[in-house]
Amino acid sequence: MTRRLQILMDERRVSRLERLADRRGTSVAALLREAVDVAYPDTDAQRRREAGARLLDAPPMPVPADWQELKEESRRSLYGDGDGEET
Repeated sequence: MTRRLQILMDERRVSRLERLADRRGTSVAALLREAVDVAYPDTDAQRRREAGARLLDAPPMPVPADWQELKEESRRSLYGDGDGEET
């Protein structure tokens, strides 16, 4: 951790957090960090997770077994069927 944060809470909330932390075998600070992550997720991380899930859920696609064939297919998709020059 790189920063310290001080907050004020009423006794009822503090007691509730302390009981929960004790039951989970963790600290109140760890509970608060987890709560912040759940309530205010890192949108970049969430987007990366969702993109990864979409990739993993995508149907399999055929891939040439031969490297040269894959290279040629990639070239055609980038430049068309010509001589490698952009059109």
